[in-house]
Amino acid sequence: MRMLGWLPRLALVIAAGALLITAVVVGVAPRIWQIANAHEELPVELPEFERLAQRTYVYDANGNEIALYELENSQPIAYEDLSPQVIEAFLVVEDKEFFDHDGVNIRSLVRATLSNFSTDAPQQGASTITMQVIKNDFLAGLERDGRYKLLQIHYARMLEKEMTKEEILERYLNTVFFGNNAYGIQAAAETYFGKTAAELTFIEAAFLAGLVRSPSGFDPINEPERSRARWLQVLDRLESDEYITEFEAERLAEEFVLPERVKSIPTRSTERSYFTEALRDFLLNRSDVLGDTPQERYNQLFRGGLRIHTTLDTGLQSAAEEARNALPDTLQGFDAALVSLDSRTGAIRAMVGGRGFQPGEREVNMALEPRQTGSSIKFFILAAALQAGAQAGDQLAGGAPCTLPNPGNEDEPFIITDAVSAPQASLAEHTWRSINCAFARLSQTVGLNRVVDTTYRMAASPYLFPGQTDRAPIEPFASFATGANEMSPLDMASGIQTIANEGIHHEPYYVEFIDDAEGNRIYTHFDPGTEVLTPDVALETVDVMKGVLTRGTARRQLSDFSRPAFGKTGTQQDNTNAWFAGGTKQLSTAVWVGDPDAYTAMRGIPEFSAVGVSRVQGGTFPAQIWGAYMEPAHVLLPPEDWQAPPPPERPNAQLVLPGNQCAFQVVGFDIVLPAGPPEGAPTTPPPPPDAEPVETAPPVRVPITARVDVGTTVPPDIVDPTYPIPTIPAGQTVVPC
Repeated sequence: MRMLGWLPRLALVIAAGALLITAVVVGVAPRIWQIANAHEELPVELPEFERLAQRTYVYDANGNEIALYELENSQPIAYEDLSPQVIEAFLVVEDKEFFDHDGVNIRSLVRATLSNFSTDAPQQGASTITMQVIKNDFLAGLERDGRYKLLQIHYARMLEKEMTKEEILERYLNTVFFGNNAYGIQAAAETYFGKTAAELTFIEAAFLAGLVRSPSGFDPINEPERSRARWLQVLDRLESDEYITEFEAERLAEEFVLPERVKSIPTRSTERSYFTEALRDFLLNRSDVLGDTPQERYNQLFRGGLRIHTTLDTGLQSAAEEARNALPDTLQGFDAALVSLDSRTGAIRAMVGGRGFQPGEREVNMALEPRQTGSSIKFFILAAALQAGAQAGDQLAGGAPCTLPNPGNEDEPFIITDAVSAPQASLAEHTWRSINCAFARLSQTVGLNRVVDTTYRMAASPYLFPGQTDRAPIEPFASFATGANEMSPLDMASGIQTIANEGIHHEPYYVEFIDDAEGNRIYTHFDPGTEVLTPDVALETVDVMKGVLTRGTARRQLSDFSRPAFGKTGTQQDNTNAWFAGGTKQLSTAVWVGDPDAYTAMRGIPEFSAVGVSRVQGGTFPAQIWGAYMEPAHVLLPPEDWQAPPPPERPNAQLVLPGNQCAFQVVGFDIVLPAGPPEGAPTTPPPPPDAEPVETAPPVRVPITARVDVGTTVPPDIVDPTYPIPTIPAGQTVVPC
């Protein structure tokens, strides 16, 4: 009985407590409302909204999307582009009285306050969509105390007076976080359903609206059970508000498939490639196209919503990747890289950094990695020699072995032993046959410093320039002609471009133009070009190097190439690197083959031997890959040829290296009579009268030679490309000094 007597009292206490709390809330509410409306009496401006982060899109030369860059997956969408069902779904789940209140829903606020006072369960939310915009944009980082809520209410009321409902809702749907790096409804639609926001159904939009309260807690990919429970709550809301029937709610509870993985729109490319990774590095670290500071460039690229239109031709890229596959796979992991430039502009049309970009496994872009060049570097020496006055028909010695000076270390001369030997021959012939002794001597005849300077100017790019510190400089080594310096496929293609474009160099580039998020053009590529070689010299260089394909070291692979072209093979000592670099009037392309991880000899490799290549040289796989790419790359291009070079301005001469070679000329002759019998020798009896007359030896003409002054070597400080080189008239005798 006592227990029963206490029950009415307990009920009375509870009722009194509830009334007291209600009275407090009702009493305080007007004060809160007065504070919230204080801006009507004192004008206070809201802070400016921060610019919405947007992903940057990248397009190929034909306008096809090939990549995107982003930190937050944020893809703002205009209110008018949102479907009515998306808007309706978010309003019913998040704030169904949005268009009726003025930023704060007092009834919901009071109801949530009472509920939160009377229960230990998770607190009810009372934030309107307007208040959530205020929280996301203006109050991030503030402590969640009483002042925080008052500020949120105050700012929400202010915002409602400065912006339309549609503008507020647009801001909300573009900034709210949905988990899995998706910010805004457009990003969420892509991440969870692989479609655009405009393609969402009402039910899909309602599911996304249900994630907003706790994107991590209700994450369908990582927390499927909690996400399913939240989905059932959303269905209850839709049913209670009569958006769906009880039968539909039960069916959706059973049949609706929660997203299980992050998705993308099928027509959208998000795969990284050697080209797109190189483009990212270029824009962030090798140019000021996107800003003067690293932070400016970073924000622009990853949050600026740019539209970057590149030089990449995806058709040529596909052809290049297919051509690379001519190299058999090996246990050692040998690989091939290719870069192809537009010969007239320097635009990068194709870039293959290896057998395929794979994050975390194959990320090193061998198209940009310097490697020793072997004899392919000789085309820079050839161009420098012709620019300095040499002619294709000039003679020089190429016999091996040969001993040459070693500038900077005279006590240890540079000796070439294991090389193809050729006697006195023309500069053109030595080029076709890639004679090391001839070109090593020629590089010093021209002047090693001048050859280095010419190489820098012919191949100039953001990756190769004098004074750089991120890679080894090009040095005036005595072994320059045999590949002691390292160059990348991009460097080599860039040098070929200068020759193919008749001496006008254009730096390789990735970007044609860039538009900002509003469609304003903020960058357009412009490069008038730099004359590095005179047109006549470039034409003569082309003419000489055409012979490499038709009668030289690349003839086995490229003698039947379908249109006018030129090039140069290269094989590093011990077959550790192999090259072919060459071009047409339309495309300049370089190919490298080797071990990306080391300088490994490519001799006796079983997979290569199986296809008839016992030793990999420039005239084998590199020339084969070059041809396999260049043939289809030109299918839709008209055949073009260069003009013939002008005739020689002087008779062909002999190129000599003063101090290493000595020359002699004939200045007269001595008449030497046949020697008589030695003194004291027995006298020979006269022949019989009828004997045939005996012919006596005629006098002998013995040439008298005099040493010829061959001048002096080109001074090391001379880099003037037209400074004359030492020559002597053809036909004179040249021997090692």
